[in-house]
Amino acid sequence: MSPLNSNGFINTTIVHPDFFFISGLIGIPHTNYYYIFLGFVYAVTVLGNTFVMFIIYTDHCLHSPKYTVILNLAVSDLCVSTAVIPLLIDTLLFKSHLISFRACLTDMFFVYLFYAMQSLTLTLLSYDRCAAICFPLRYNEIVTNKSMLLILTVIWMLAGSAAVVAATLLSRLSFCKSTVIDSYFCDHEPTYRLACNDNSPSVVIRWTYPVLSLWFPLVFITGTYVCIARALLKIAAVSERLKAMKTCTSHLILVSVFYLPLCFSFALGPSIHQNARIINVSLATVLPPALNPIIYTLKTEEFTESIRKLYRRKKMRTIVRKK
Repeated sequence: MSPLNSNGFINTTIVHPDFFFISGLIGIPHTNYYYIFLGFVYAVTVLGNTFVMFIIYTDHCLHSPKYTVILNLAVSDLCVSTAVIPLLIDTLLFKSHLISFRACLTDMFFVYLFYAMQSLTLTLLSYDRCAAICFPLRYNEIVTNKSMLLILTVIWMLAGSAAVVAATLLSRLSFCKSTVIDSYFCDHEPTYRLACNDNSPSVVIRWTYPVLSLWFPLVFITGTYVCIARALLKIAAVSERLKAMKTCTSHLILVSVFYLPLCFSFALGPSIHQNARIINVSLATVLPPALNPIIYTLKTEEFTESIRKLYRRKKMRTIVRKK
């Protein structure tokens, strides 16, 4: 009996495969249309988030705590899309289902890092909106550039640490059986389930990571909007109440776009077909980064005004050059 397959022996050798096989997209019909769609989504993501970062960087009026967080969201959106979409397109277009062991762990690290950062950044935006509406007179004291940068540093460290732990634990597992990952990328759970030695630490991460990076932030966001709703009810003037609510619409849309597909997948659980689950989860990963800059461009007055100012400056330069 092999010591790697026996519970009575302590593993002394760790076996790592040269490659993993990404099988989640095999058997899904019309995948050629899917990679064309993904290419379009990635182009929109890169252009939109780069534009958001450019506007925030160039307009000093947007050098505020709120837009520091939005800049962080744009960076996270761009990075998570870069970690997921090119690999997906390569798999679909060139049928390249093999990925090396180290590349798999690296890809997993970046996807988990930036996905957690998206969720935590949305949480930080809800904190900003709650402070602005519930404590309008003390907002500038509560929410400062220094405090936001400190919080962002902490959540980057937390998200990075969780991603490092998840990848490191997998590197200590032996894979002496199947190397076929039933997902659209090197997902943590389908990968550690392939191990033939003790994977209980990875099981702990599998349960704690979603709680800390997804469900706890969602509960926090819900709590902040309960506080916001109570504060709005205390505003007597309907026009002022609507004005305050309007400042939250873009964030609420971002939260809905990010969390609803995930909640839908978890609610259906095993009842959803495997192909449908993979398509739904992959769309939940790649669509929010493309939609977020569009939502903020259309729904945020300060951002819209910055775009108008940029356009007017460009128009004036053109007129001056013609003269």
